[in-house]
Amino acid sequence: MVTVVIGAGIIGTAIAHDLQKRGRQVVLIDRDGPGKGASFGNMASIAVTEFMPASRPSVWRQIPGWMLDPEGPVRVRPSYMPRLVPWFLRFLAASRPSKLCELEAQGAALCARALPDTLALLRETGLEREISDEGCLSLYTDEAEFKADRDHIEILERFGFEHEVIGRQAIKALEPELSDKIGLAVLFPQNRSMKDPYKLVLALAERFTALGGRIEKAEVTGFVRNDRIREVVLKDGRRLPVDEVVICAGAFSAKLAAQLGEPIPLETERGYHTQIMAPGISMKHSIIWPARAFMVTPTAGGIRVGGTVEMAGLDAAPDYRRAKVTVKRAKEALPNLICDDFTEWMGHRPALPDTVPILSASARTKGLFYATGHGHLGLTYAATTARLMGELVTGAQPSLDLAPYRIDRY
Repeated sequence: MVTVVIGAGIIGTAIAHDLQKRGRQVVLIDRDGPGKGASFGNMASIAVTEFMPASRPSVWRQIPGWMLDPEGPVRVRPSYMPRLVPWFLRFLAASRPSKLCELEAQGAALCARALPDTLALLRETGLEREISDEGCLSLYTDEAEFKADRDHIEILERFGFEHEVIGRQAIKALEPELSDKIGLAVLFPQNRSMKDPYKLVLALAERFTALGGRIEKAEVTGFVRNDRIREVVLKDGRRLPVDEVVICAGAFSAKLAAQLGEPIPLETERGYHTQIMAPGISMKHSIIWPARAFMVTPTAGGIRVGGTVEMAGLDAAPDYRRAKVTVKRAKEALPNLICDDFTEWMGHRPALPDTVPILSASARTKGLFYATGHGHLGLTYAATTARLMGELVTGAQPSLDLAPYRIDRY
């Protein structure tokens, strides 16, 4: 059977690899080639503790203040605001207490599998050296900051995710470069980091082709279907006969889904990073500072700083002032950080209003499947998504109930 996977980020490449391994003849299609989208510049973290819905009250109550602050962690471009209203209304609907409990459980179910599945995929493909041994530190200046993030910790405790609260002396022993103003931290030992997320996608794509898979650098512009999916239409005029199609094109999946009569409320959270190649310091752990809304990860031969969210659609030009804000805040935690030799990047994270991805067969067309909306957790969920979608596409019993992740849940 010929299966086309649309989108060669970490999600699509992992799915293509899994399906090829299961006996499908897979064609992986991307207009830019493997790993050139959000997978190129993500924060390199297997962030198993970060499944909490963004719609929980402790977050959305701060959004108006953040939006009024030119250096706040969330920005909506005024010209894009009218288009965002329907998405934001769904976001608020996902903040009901009963709904939040459901979403927390659905995210936790995926994250509980994330690290074991990632390690298994890395071992299977000979890439086990591509992940760190160290975890992540969440930073707090004092008890007041820690208390403000308490709902996060309580959710982790409820679902049994490993963590440890440590004081200043233990913090300095783990990461001597951290500022003395950091009085408390929470160590997340399972939140491991990839040594280079882009090279990981390239290496996985190489394993995929070694199994007989094919990669096409092309743009999908349409589909032919009747009783089931029949052809994929490319921008260059070619039509590829198919038995199955998996759409996992990240933030660009919404346009394809709309063509197929299945509109989904998918937006892009535009994320920025600064990759510093001569930082003047060394780090072993990744760090996050919830009160300052940034993350720093040692990856790709240097140190990567990111953490901002911008809602401005797929077409607006980047605003690299967003990247500069996170570097300024990172220097509060890492006072000896040098930012001279650096590059800045912007990418599109696929955001659904309820934070839970779509992992689903089409509700309208046989042979059509979706894996999209992973938000900040594309790398985290990649191996688990690949296994679940491999089971779903080939007709095996999924090892997790996928009903909560269906495309027609809206």
